[in-house]
Parts: sequence; C-alpha cells; structure tokens
Amino acid sequence: MYDTVIIGSGIAGMTSAIYLLRANKKVLILEKKSYGGQIIDSLEVENYPGFANISGFELSTSIYNQVKSLGGEFKYEEVTLITENKKIITKKNEYQAKSIILATGVVPRKLNLDLEDKLIGKGISYCATCDGRFYKNQEVAVVGGGNTALEDALYLSDLCKKVYLIHRRNQFRGEDRLTKLLKKKKNVEIIYDSTICKINGNDTLSSIDILNNQNTTRQIPIKGLFIAIGRVPNNHYCSSLIDLDRDGYILSKNGETNIEGIFVAGDTRVKEVRQLVTASSDGAIAASKVLEYLNQ
Repeated sequence: MYDTVIIGSGIAGMTSAIYLLRANKKVLILEKKSYGGQIIDSLEVENYPGFANISGFELSTSIYNQVKSLGGEFKYEEVTLITENKKIITKKNEYQAKSIILATGVVPRKLNLDLEDKLIGKGISYCATCDGRFYKNQEVAVVGGGNTALEDALYLSDLCKKVYLIHRRNQFRGEDRLTKLLKKKKNVEIIYDSTICKINGNDTLSSIDILNNQNTTRQIPIKGLFIAIGRVPNNHYCSSLIDLDRDGYILSKNGETNIEGIFVAGDTRVKEVRQLVTASSDGAIAASKVLEYLNQ
C-alpha cells in the first residue's frame, strides 16, 4: 500500500513526489518510458528559473536524482487502467494506493511522415520557444493553423532569416489578431491550402516538399521545421473514470478531479499555459491537495 502513486515522471510528477516525500509519505512513480517527459529531448532550456542555460536531460536528471535521494521509488511500467478504489493496473502488475496523481502529460500530434522521428532534435521540433534559438538567422517553417502555430511563427520571425507558415486550409483557426501581426512581418511567408508531403535530409533536415490543393509540389530548403498541429493527452487509461473535456484533457479544480483521492498535475489537465514552470507549480499544488486528503 502506497500513500500516493504518481503516474508519469515528467516535471509535474517529479515535483509532486518531492513535496510528498519531504512530508514522509510512501510514494511510487510509474512511468512508461523514461523520466523527464517531453523536455528530456530539448537540447537547451533557457526559460526555467535558476538556470540560464541547461539541457532538458540535465534538468530532468537533476530532479530525478533529487526524488531518488528522498527515497522515491520509480518503476517503468505502462498503466492500462485505474479504478475508483485507487487500484492501478499496469501491463505487469497491480498496485494499491491511498491516493493517485495523474501526471501523464501530452504528446505532440505528428505528421506521420518518413524521417520525422529520425530528425527530431536534428531539424524537427515541436516547441519553438524551446528550440527556436538554435535556428537564429536561418530559414525555418512552421506547420499548423491554430494559435500555437501563429505564436510560434511570430516568435521565430524575430530570430530567423525567414519563416514559412504552412496551413492546410485557406484561413487560420487561430486569433485574427495574430494573423494580422504575421502579415505585417516581411520575413514571414504564409502558404495556404498546402500540406507537407515529404521530409528530406540525412543526418539533419535539409528541406520539405509541400503539396497544394492544385496538386502542385514545391520544395522548400529549410534548417528547422516546427510542427504545431496539436497535442494529444495521455489519458486513455482513465477516460472511463475521470471527467475529460472534448479534447481528452482532464477537468480539474486546484488539482482535484471528479473522483475523491485522485488528483492531476501538468499538461494532461485543462489549462491555458503549458510550460515547465507551470508543470512544476501544478505538481506542488497537487501534492498539497494530496496531503490534505491523506490527513483527513
């Protein structure tokens, strides 16, 4: 019996663990792949307080070591189901807890093209604010039509020589205000009614091929491709129990879900800002709610 089982070992989950372990609680962290979450693949993090420049791997490992030093237990197993009585079922085992924190984060929605996975971190990125500075004074492309894509293109336009913004429709889903700002940028070229049909490169990205609705192909040489076509929350294992919004994000208030004793932290919940610092904040809030619940 664990006081708390935390599902997910990204920044939110590990922050929760730190607070709970310091309160002398017995904590298990279950993780499908590796500690650190999405940030572990970022070569450079410059927006986390206390570190002017640190890699995602270094930052994640530092937090991981802190959790381990406090007695945190990690097990690498995929969770398939949780129950209302706080039973956690994985592909290997079953665990019982007094409380649960859901911190499984999100994954970027991919283009599902050849070379996409191979070139992640070598020209392909899903986070402009994380990796944009690697492409200063170079030509890059952003694909997407929502606010994230528009904001990424605006951010990159202040860093890069040229930014291509590619959208499959003839108008953006994002705010009109952002579209107007982009159209004023001389180094931004908006390409409507087009999709990326091929990614080119060997060890690094060299170009992309785009296909328009007239069935005409165009090749664009670029050094960076920022994919902003949405993110997918990892909440399939709890969708029959926990209230989700229409996009699959967990509905919560101050880290609490609709099930007593089950809490949520990080990008997997409904929220406006998804950054490292807000994930860490969520982790601390969820841990405080857990402590209130356990002490009742």
